[in-house]
Amino acid sequence: MTLLNDVLTYNEKFVSDKMYEEFTTDKFPDKRVVILTCMDTRLVELVTKAMNFRNGDVKIVRNAGAIVNHPFGSIMRSLLVAVYQLQADEVLVVGHHDCGMSTLSSETILGVMKERGVQDDTIDTLRHAGIDVDHWLEGFSSVQESVKHSVGMIKQHPLMVKDIPVHGLVIDPETGKLDLVVDGYERETAL
Repeated sequence: MTLLNDVLTYNEKFVSDKMYEEFTTDKFPDKRVVILTCMDTRLVELVTKAMNFRNGDVKIVRNAGAIVNHPFGSIMRSLLVAVYQLQADEVLVVGHHDCGMSTLSSETILGVMKERGVQDDTIDTLRHAGIDVDHWLEGFSSVQESVKHSVGMIKQHPLMVKDIPVHGLVIDPETGKLDLVVDGYERETAL
C-alpha cells in the first residue's frame, strides 16, 4: 500500500459513513477573519483551537513561515480574495516560535536540492534570469520581525482595504500561548 492508496481507501469510508457531516459549513467565515500562518505540522489544529475558532469560523492561508514576501504573489492574492470575496474583515498573521524558517539557509537547501537531482545549470539559469535564488530561499532571524514585515506588506498593499485591522501574533507551538506583536486596532502604530 502507498500513502495515496491509504488516503483513497479511508476517503471511501469517510464519504460512505457520512463523516463529513460534522464539518458542513459554507464558504464564508463566520468570524469574518482570515489567518495567515505557517504550514508547520504542530500548528494544523493548534492555531485555531488556541484562538477558540472552530470549523467554518475562519479562512486559513498557510505557507513556510507565515511570510508575505511578494506583494503580488499567491499569498497576498489569497488574502485579498478572502477580504473582497469571502467577507473577511480582519487579518491575523500568526508566526511561531521554533519555526524552521528561522534556521533556513539558502546554502543548505540548495545543497539538498542538488543531492536530490537539481542540476547546477538549472540554478545558474535562474540566477542569470534575474532571480535571486539565495534571497528567495533564505529564512529569517526573528519571528517577531518577520510577523511585523508581513503585517506591513499587507497593510501597505495598494489593493488592501485601508482601514482593515491586520494583527500580528506569535504562537508557542508547544502550549498555544499567543504573544501580541502588532495590534491592528491601533491605527497610529508605525510598521
